[in-house]
Amino acid sequence: QVRLEQSGGGLVQAGDSLRLSCAASGHPFGEYSMAWFRQVAGGARDFVAAWRCRSDDIFYADSVRGRFILSYVNANTAVFLQMNSLRPEDTAVYSCAAGYPAGPSRISTPSEYTYWGQGARVTVAS
Repeated sequence: QVRLEQSGGGLVQAGDSLRLSCAASGHPFGEYSMAWFRQVAGGARDFVAAWRCRSDDIFYADSVRGRFILSYVNANTAVFLQMNSLRPEDTAVYSCAAGYPAGPSRISTPSEYTYWGQGARVTVAS
């Protein structure tokens, strides 16, 4: 059983930066990938970024590439999302996730992830 505890989030102005953290505990002795998704009210979970453990690759959604940076601590203990040049359209609830996506083509699919953080609201004012 993996437990994910998030921290960070809040209200910022457009152009500001914010950092989200996600600490993993209780994880099995195995490898899992970690990712960030975001969701607006009434919408689906949208992929933001992910680290694929097996290949040590990092993936980004087109909408955040160049502005957001995913980093992690080895042994799958924590993952971070540095969000720069924030825009009002980045406003959402951000959740970290851990799981075993079947391959790179599945890295952005929410159903591939088993464990989820509690979510953190990010509001970007214009």
